[in-house]
Amino acid sequence: MNLPNILTLSRILMIPLMVVSFYWFGPDGKIGAAVLFALAAVTDWFDGYLARKLNQTTPLGAFLDPVADKLIVAVALVLLVEHFSSMWLTIPASIIVGREIVISALREWMAELGKRANIAVSYVGKVKTALQMASITILMASGDHPLLIEAGYATLYLAAVLTIWSMLVYLRAAWPELRGKA
Repeated sequence: MNLPNILTLSRILMIPLMVVSFYWFGPDGKIGAAVLFALAAVTDWFDGYLARKLNQTTPLGAFLDPVADKLIVAVALVLLVEHFSSMWLTIPASIIVGREIVISALREWMAELGKRANIAVSYVGKVKTALQMASITILMASGDHPLLIEAGYATLYLAAVLTIWSMLVYLRAAWPELRGKA
């Protein structure tokens, strides 16, 4: 167990704390949940940086990091969909969660073929993740502030567009394998 793995595990442990804060502590709890989510987003970047910088990459970290990312984003989006109870939030949230399921399955399948490197994380995927993290943080902390809510929605829709784009990039890279003509 090294520092990058501890940071990754801390992200997973922040999930129930985020949920409890979101529901139990009223408007301040939503800000607390946003702070926890933002902290998790920072640890996402920091654990990867440390693992590479300190040469502490591990199989456990390689497995847990994307799991932690997907779990915290999915749970946060579920909280927001329930809170806002709006089709306009449900659409981009569904796109984001759906893409994560598709790409996770694609990566697993490509790994079975020994071609996981064909679908490595792209720059578009990194920007998409940053926009997701920003939009979720804004929406959690927005309260009743219309400008913050609009900014959160706009950022989430931009993230959803990049989500589709990055999914198409991954599918295009895997297309020869999917067609059986590699």
